Amino acid sequence: MNRRPDKLGLFAAHVFSLGSLPFLLLAAALFFAAGCKKPSAPISSVAIRNITREFVFASRNASGGRAEVGMRPEYVSRQPGKQQTLVADRIYITLPLTKAGAPDQAAHDAIEAELARVAEFHHMRRIARPGTTGLERFDYLIDGRRTQSIHIITPLPKAEAAHTAGQQPRLAIVIDDLGYDRAQADALFRLAYPLTISVLPHEPNSGEIAEEAHRRGYQVMLHLPMASNAGDKEEAVDLHPGMNSSAVEKTFADMLETVPYAAGVNNHEGSLGTADQKLMDELMPLLRLRHLFFIDSRTTAATVAETAAHAAGVAASSRNVFLDDDQTASETRKQFELALRDARKKGSALAIGHPHPETLDVLNEMLPEAARQGVRLVFASDLAR
Repeated sequence: MNRRPDKLGLFAAHVFSLGSLPFLLLAAALFFAAGCKKPSAPISSVAIRNITREFVFASRNASGGRAEVGMRPEYVSRQPGKQQTLVADRIYITLPLTKAGAPDQAAHDAIEAELARVAEFHHMRRIARPGTTGLERFDYLIDGRRTQSIHIITPLPKAEAAHTAGQQPRLAIVIDDLGYDRAQADALFRLAYPLTISVLPHEPNSGEIAEEAHRRGYQVMLHLPMASNAGDKEEAVDLHPGMNSSAVEKTFADMLETVPYAAGVNNHEGSLGTADQKLMDELMPLLRLRHLFFIDSRTTAATVAETAAHAAGVAASSRNVFLDDDQTASETRKQFELALRDARKKGSALAIGHPHPETLDVLNEMLPEAARQGVRLVFASDLAR
């Protein structure tokens, strides 16, 4: 038995046959409009900075003003003729210590709660980053873009002043070549002793490592690249003989800008640079104007750097011992013992090493030995005269 189609079915078939293409296009447009959202506009630099201010204020308020909170912008690498573009803001929070010298856990928890409150309000996602002893790091993201990097730092307990400090032999230990390897810096930060950290300029992590080192309680220096007799140009920018005074001043100022809290300078390489009287005479007044001291790494016996520093009125000293020319633990241990012997014999000594795993292991093992031998660990600035 054949069934006659009803009127509605005939009408639908007629519409489909006459206008199927426009109908389908309209249906598809409606479908995709309902299922696809218009991409949100990228967050502006002004909006990032406003949220940063909220984080900073909330952290200070949560600790009753006891936490030291600061911010440094992170920019895309500078390109000539173009305006700097903000990547994210780095927020550094130095926790207060209790009267007993321990981290104030209550302040830490209150700060964490306030950071979480601000982040929730702005619909931000938190991503943990690798940390180390005394350093906690994490990022906040909006729509997948990192907008703030948080660094929560526990400072080293302050050493008690020794009653016989004026009579004790003193030893300063400088660790060079920080700035490009985040893991090396984190391994070094586990050593809870008054070390001097010398940071190379213009490296990917120069500013971050210098900031954290200062807040952790170490002394920071600029590890200033200078020309070497070997002819090896390891750094993209250095000071070298033949530069005019304007070039020396600008190059030095640009380097210093990338290493916050630098209290002094020592040379990286520089067997050619530190032996050049004219170059040293151009450099040292720049240090005097900025109240920086100078440590001569003594990469050549022909150096005139310390003499030029003193002539310009700059506090200066020089290296007595290289800890790790031979990177083996046994040789590094011998050099550390030599530094202790020099300190006891001469009243003070300055040793320079690098963040090699073997060197850090020896320091972790032997730094307590300095106290047992009556040698006081000091910063490099304490030996500069």
